Amino acid sequence: MKKNHPFHLVDASPWPITGSIGTMTMTSGMVMWFHNYNINLLMLGMMINSLTMFQWWRDITREATFQGLHTSNVVKGMKWGMLMFITSEVFFFLSFFWEFFHNSLAPSMEIGMMWPPKGIMTFDPMNIPLLNTMILLSSGITITWAHHSLLENNFNQSNQSLLVTMILGIYFSILQGYEYYEAPFTMADSIYGSTFFMATGFHGLHVLIGTTFIFVSFMRNSKFHFSSKHHFGFEASAWYWHFVDVIWLFLYILIYWWGS
Repeated sequence: MKKNHPFHLVDASPWPITGSIGTMTMTSGMVMWFHNYNINLLMLGMMINSLTMFQWWRDITREATFQGLHTSNVVKGMKWGMLMFITSEVFFFLSFFWEFFHNSLAPSMEIGMMWPPKGIMTFDPMNIPLLNTMILLSSGITITWAHHSLLENNFNQSNQSLLVTMILGIYFSILQGYEYYEAPFTMADSIYGSTFFMATGFHGLHVLIGTTFIFVSFMRNSKFHFSSKHHFGFEASAWYWHFVDVIWLFLYILIYWWGS
């Protein structure tokens, strides 16, 4: 069918429904894991979601790179969509900060009217948290380096800087996992434990998602899918990574440093 308009009308796709099935299976699997210590359904849901993401991203890559469907008008709409998505993520984390300040500035009688609650040994903000802060700030520099290299069509340098960014993201996740393993309190330790692990845990999940996002951009850049004028796939991953950086700065300053 001839398309005489600059917009992209999405073709029929099975991936939204398979993604929904995978998410429902994964959520149900988490409940089974928590209550029955059985991870079979969780692994099945993760496998369905992984296959869906791979094939969905494959289709979008074809649309953008080979079929020429991502015109300037389409990219403009995608940029607004990404900005709206990041805005919703900001409010998502705002709810955790609200919860933290509500309980820290006016601690209830149930936790002894003190913050942190009695018996909670907080993390030293000058230890792993400070190192992770330096890692994420450095990764913000390297992904900006990648962007400027791409604008100059320097694909060698953009690949190098994307690789460094991925390594820093993985290093951050390893250190956070080690910090959780050595934590002197758990999620069940009053409102402090649940607030801390919900806020930092969801940020850790976003780091893993952002690292995957950058890995996809790295693979596409290696195959010369981007140019100095057509690289929104990479640009979206860079925006997302900067958002992750900024959220971590607030987490470090407010929860690790001020909250301790």
